[in-house]
Amino acid sequence: MSDDSEIKFTEAALAEYRELLTHYPTRRAALLPTLWIAQREFGWLSPEVQEYVAKLMELPIAHVSAVVSFYTMFHRKPVGKWHLEVCTNLSCRLRGADRIVDAIKKRLDIELGETTPDGKFTLSSAECLASCGTAPMLQLNHDLFYENLTEESVLKLIDELAARDD
Repeated sequence: MSDDSEIKFTEAALAEYRELLTHYPTRRAALLPTLWIAQREFGWLSPEVQEYVAKLMELPIAHVSAVVSFYTMFHRKPVGKWHLEVCTNLSCRLRGADRIVDAIKKRLDIELGETTPDGKFTLSSAECLASCGTAPMLQLNHDLFYENLTEESVLKLIDELAARDD
């Protein structure tokens, strides 16, 4: 999205939003799924995107911003094409999550919460991802889950993602 472009949903996203509203008793009740649409559309929920959602939904900007800041799955700053979220809760830590994080940090030359200069990878920690029996694990782009990780398997994953051109 260029700096001079207006922030608004594509026609497809707007149609999805309108359909979404039919499943909720109030606009306010549809805020979380609407924020997911916005994050998918814009990559992250900048203050301008939050303002757009507030106007679209006829909600106070303070309410939208409060919801965005409360939930960790919403990005308040840009993230890379591949967002690696490593579970750092107790079970994963006991089974090697710190080594997984360290291997990723070393391979990508970034710290937790940072994005690589080319914009391909962001590394974050995540609270429990509900896979304690197959720890350590990570979530990729909120969609894919990788369990029973080793340093070798996570580095192989990074190499595979880096090689993709999609």
